Amino acid sequence: MSKKLKIAMIASECFPYVKTGGLADVVGALPKALKKLGHEVIVIVPKYSSIDTVKHNIHPFMPQMGVWMGNCIEWCGVHQATHTDVPVYFIEFNKYFDRDGIYHDRDHKDFADNPLRYAFFSRAALQLCKDIRFDADIVHAHDWQTALVPAYLKIWHWDDPVLGKAASVLTIHNIGYQGQYGIDNFDYFGLGWANFTSDTFEDHGGINFLKGGIFFADMVNTVSPTYANETRTPEHAWGLAPYLNNKESHYMGILNGIDYDHWNPEIDDLIPAKYSAKKMDGKKICKQELQDRFLLDINPDVPVVGVISRFAHQKGLDILAETIEGIVNNMIVQFVIIGSGEKYLESFYWNLPARYHGRIGTYIGYNDELAHWVEAGSNFFLMPSIYEPCGLNQMYSLKYGTLPIVRATGGLSDTVEQYNEMTGEGTGFKFWDPTPAAIYYSVGWAISTYFDRRHHYDHMQKEAMLRHFSWEDSALDYLEGYKKAIGWKETL
Repeated sequence: MSKKLKIAMIASECFPYVKTGGLADVVGALPKALKKLGHEVIVIVPKYSSIDTVKHNIHPFMPQMGVWMGNCIEWCGVHQATHTDVPVYFIEFNKYFDRDGIYHDRDHKDFADNPLRYAFFSRAALQLCKDIRFDADIVHAHDWQTALVPAYLKIWHWDDPVLGKAASVLTIHNIGYQGQYGIDNFDYFGLGWANFTSDTFEDHGGINFLKGGIFFADMVNTVSPTYANETRTPEHAWGLAPYLNNKESHYMGILNGIDYDHWNPEIDDLIPAKYSAKKMDGKKICKQELQDRFLLDINPDVPVVGVISRFAHQKGLDILAETIEGIVNNMIVQFVIIGSGEKYLESFYWNLPARYHGRIGTYIGYNDELAHWVEAGSNFFLMPSIYEPCGLNQMYSLKYGTLPIVRATGGLSDTVEQYNEMTGEGTGFKFWDPTPAAIYYSVGWAISTYFDRRHHYDHMQKEAMLRHFSWEDSALDYLEGYKKAIGWKETL
């Protein structure tokens, strides 16, 4: 696409300011890649109280902005991050965003007013575009939290002098989270009850943010080709398969990229030693330091399996819990595990190092530096997901020469090439059944390759590090999606 586009990226997270998962990484990296291709992009996120305004050079931009909701007007402020390649704006509204947690409290319970919080944010983000006269060609929303944006554009802004020409794109990062709430919230949205129908927002008598967003968006995509195909089927779409199939060619899968400025062992300042596919000595140092930091037995000959994950059923961490002790008891292996989520899983994984001292290390929570250490110091990286729209850690792992062990679903299937024991080709180990036995034997297969076919392991490491999943490539695919959205918008 030769025309320079103006793109407003609206999301509930953006790295490095606020992150709970891969959504933040996408919103942090895709705008930069689009800008490198010559397009004008702004990013708009909520100003959560957890965001470090000093560290990130965030300053007041607009002291007051009025946002008309369905039954009231809300007054908020706007801040802006300075010294950034892409302008990033933050909607400040303490009533909704000045609290511990992003989507839920410390007990992992969702905030009851989440539908109001993100309806307001979606409306406020569009109001900001109007107030700064950002006449976007594309308004790009992400996940259920901003799925009202396409509806607001169609219902409220169709003839707006600033936003009237904007086409909408909605990216689904995880269809398992749809924003389903009671109808008592709908008046506040201001979308009109004529738009509360079985084709749009109505879902078994309640509201479904994502369902309505799919209907109103000019283009819908998800974050890998395989996941796009999976979510066209009832088994994987959590009730939304008919509505995605109705989009026909206006639903597509675009594989996420990774930010090689942040995830690259050749330039990574967070890890103990840098290394490359041609010079691997630094990875041995990283492994030794990782073992030391997590109180594992320091032994270069014992393979380390890394895990960085939400502790949730979707990620398969409950299934891993059923077999990890059998793995450690029967194989020469160490585990390093980072994550948080379900409290019973936090408790289970937190207690493992006491029972398997020197063989399992655990950190409850998320720490960016530790995540880099795990990617750099591990030999293998385990992702036993029930489903995985794209996944980023397996791509980080490939770059760091840490061979993925993954369930063949979604983006994991798209990015990891199965090991061929006859030829030694491949970049990782894939299994299909979401069972403890499948995890056990797949980890065993990887460990046996490490010990018994070391020349295959070494070859796979180097091949993995040569794989390239750049945001520049993904951005080109998004531009094709934008072109489709604009074309569809112009026919209406």
